[in-house]
Amino acid sequence: MKPSKHVFISGYGGYVPLYRVSDEDIARIWGVNPANTPIKEKAVVAPDEDVATMSVEAVKFALRRAEIDPRKIGAIFTGTESKPYAVKPTSTIIAEAIGTTPHILAVDMEFACRAGTTALQCIMGLVASGMIEYGVAVGADTSQGRPGDQLEYTTGCGAAAFIVGSDPYNSLAEIEASASYVTDTPDFWRREDEHYPRHAHRFTGAPAYFRHIVNASKLLFEETGLKPQDFKYAVFHQPNVKFPVRVAKRLGFTTEQIKPGLLSPIIGNAYAGSSPLGLVAVLDVAKPGDRIFLASFGSGAGSDAFSIKVTDGIERKRNLAPLLSKLIEKRKVIDYGLYVKFRKKLRLR
Repeated sequence: MKPSKHVFISGYGGYVPLYRVSDEDIARIWGVNPANTPIKEKAVVAPDEDVATMSVEAVKFALRRAEIDPRKIGAIFTGTESKPYAVKPTSTIIAEAIGTTPHILAVDMEFACRAGTTALQCIMGLVASGMIEYGVAVGADTSQGRPGDQLEYTTGCGAAAFIVGSDPYNSLAEIEASASYVTDTPDFWRREDEHYPRHAHRFTGAPAYFRHIVNASKLLFEETGLKPQDFKYAVFHQPNVKFPVRVAKRLGFTTEQIKPGLLSPIIGNAYAGSSPLGLVAVLDVAKPGDRIFLASFGSGAGSDAFSIKVTDGIERKRNLAPLLSKLIEKRKVIDYGLYVKFRKKLRLR
């Protein structure tokens, strides 16, 4: 899917909470050999943080880089599966916090970990059609993992935001094209009355994650004529450390191409914020002319693939807000007990 008009990223921002819990400590509680844990540690929201607060921080950083009046924003789409209210949008909270209300389209989207990139596709369409001048796409989650489950070792927290517009002179990258691949593959789910998601273990690999990312990626290559060698960087959804490395190799990408955007070993899988945060990390180091490949995955299941080309504005704009690496470096490790308290895993009713 190529937009009929050029569409650009004017600003971007990422947010990662201060607190971390180590996989070693989680393993200690559940009697697991720490040598067998998948990552080092994961990001944990503070008691006064949630998807809305993280998203506001990420959007504020994106606004700094976009250098626009917030009232020029015509739409905010927030992709998440852990919004603070079951029935109340998060996008309206963000819009109010940054001063864009009331003349704005505000929508919450849900498609598991793919929701953030699907929000980006929708904003692309609104901008390309001329319906809005600028729009914001957010991917954010406070990921859930049942105590003792495999997911508890990798489910982190974070948010990423992108301001999209049509002005090439106020840009840091151009979104050249996007492609999607979707089927009804129930590899991961959570019903309304359940606190934690369930997953189909190994079923989440070949028929879900790999099948959808590979097919979305191949479709993008076919529609654009591009090959893996044409990209400086590649970012994939990161449910763990092994999956993005394996799918990159299968598609023909190298370890060097995916390394700058591989965040799961240090902050965990932020679900809808996972691949968008990887894109934030890559934009923090990319140079004008670099082409970035981005592929998300959402259980249920689907994948969005993008070709993004960095423009000259990146060199100046990136320094207008904190780099993601600086936010990641600023960390405070908590033990499993505080992690349980912060994530409200002890339920009194």
